[in-house]
Amino acid sequence: MASSELAKRKSLEVQSEIKKIKSSQDAYNFMKYHLHDLNHEQFWIMLLSRSNSILHFTKISQGGLSATLVDPKLIFSTALERKASGLVLFHNHPSGNLQASENDKKLTQKIVKSAELLEITVLDHIIVGQNTYFSFADEHEL
Repeated sequence: MASSELAKRKSLEVQSEIKKIKSSQDAYNFMKYHLHDLNHEQFWIMLLSRSNSILHFTKISQGGLSATLVDPKLIFSTALERKASGLVLFHNHPSGNLQASENDKKLTQKIVKSAELLEITVLDHIIVGQNTYFSFADEHEL
């Protein structure tokens, strides 16, 4: 319980330092404390202004050991409500395997296509593993 509290405090420190997302590393550093050391999958979004300042972040879904269902309508209703110009997607792989599954890739492409219609840019989809991450943007898979 003490280590969980320390991680939460560290997360708040990092979040107060990072105001603008300039790289996948910035995005990962901001969100990693919400997604590492979980024994189930979660899917989160980070909403950004046109200048990539963080407007909001929230959990969209929570699933089981190897999957979580993501409803794009929840993503976009939140993004539109907050008047976001940019979006970063996050989910974790409790197994630590950073390889994007075919479902991960299909979901990402579905969200990217939908976002284009709303003039929202999907800047990245980050898979969080154990003390590391995979970035779709860094690997040119967006």
